[in-house]
Amino acid sequence: MPHSRSLLRVASHLGPGVDSAEDLVQETLLRAWRGYDRFEPDTNVRAWLFRILFNVFYSGWRRSRKHPVFVPLEHGASVPFGRSRVAANDAVAVVEAVESLSEEHRTVVLLGIVEGFTCRELAGILSIPIGTVMSRLSRARQALRERLAPQRAETSHSQASHLLAEREVSELR
Repeated sequence: MPHSRSLLRVASHLGPGVDSAEDLVQETLLRAWRGYDRFEPDTNVRAWLFRILFNVFYSGWRRSRKHPVFVPLEHGASVPFGRSRVAANDAVAVVEAVESLSEEHRTVVLLGIVEGFTCRELAGILSIPIGTVMSRLSRARQALRERLAPQRAETSHSQASHLLAEREVSELR
């Protein structure tokens, strides 16, 4: 069970909701338990579990689920994101940008960037050549940059305006 949180984090982006993601992880762990005799000792158990997760997902799991219902965050709220807290609308923009990627690109971003798998491990998990992994990861990063550029420009413009206004007020004093 030490890898269940990572499995759930990735499954929540694959399936249509938390309940579906929990079911997907439960099915993954059940299949891993049943097939434990096929696990090769001295190999990466985490990568093996993710391979099972994607096999379950691709074998029809996604077709049997409904689409998610998203609950919007309040404007101006702050949410944990990585090691710091960011404005809710910034976090939402990042999540929306990742969710807007194609399934192949979203998968390599989640596994490679969020979960920290190497390209070689990703190739094994996804059963694709390492060059394909590297290409998808590069294209996904570029797509994220393009999708988030307007958000970053807007944020930096608003921050610059705010700093300029503060400077003008302090000069008047």
